[in-house]
Amino acid sequence: MAKKKITAETTASDGIHIGISEKDRLAIAEGLSRLLADSYSLFLMTHNFHWNVTGPQFNSLHLMFETQYTELFAAVDEVAERIRSLGAFAPASFTRFSELSSFTIPDEKLAANDMIAHLVKGQEAVVRTARGVFPVAEAASDEPTLDLLTRRMELHEKNAWMLRSLLA
Repeated sequence: MAKKKITAETTASDGIHIGISEKDRLAIAEGLSRLLADSYSLFLMTHNFHWNVTGPQFNSLHLMFETQYTELFAAVDEVAERIRSLGAFAPASFTRFSELSSFTIPDEKLAANDMIAHLVKGQEAVVRTARGVFPVAEAASDEPTLDLLTRRMELHEKNAWMLRSLLA
């Protein structure tokens, strides 16, 4: 049996040999770090709104927000673990998330409809961030990351649609 020729594409200085160059893995991990920051920021904002929503739609919004923040909590773990699988460290502080996130979390007390509007913007921001990582992962033939990104975009697009429908 002939030995496969080892090239720069199959070896990495950090000892990770998964068929993606170190440069590409780190570029993908950088994009995923932005996705993690956006996802964690959206988790935090959604959880805040779950706690603080008031008004005639309280029960339905309280439950909807709980469903969304629970899903986000699982998602941030999956994104962080993908970053680690690629050989990078996942950002894990409010400072780093604040630096990397593409949106800010409102600090003031908001009416229910304003909360919903902020959540629509947050859901859409996560989609845009995921979509921005897609070409980098696609060029590197990183199918696990592509699958993760596709699932995240699908879920956040659906959440944004459902939230927008409440504002119609």
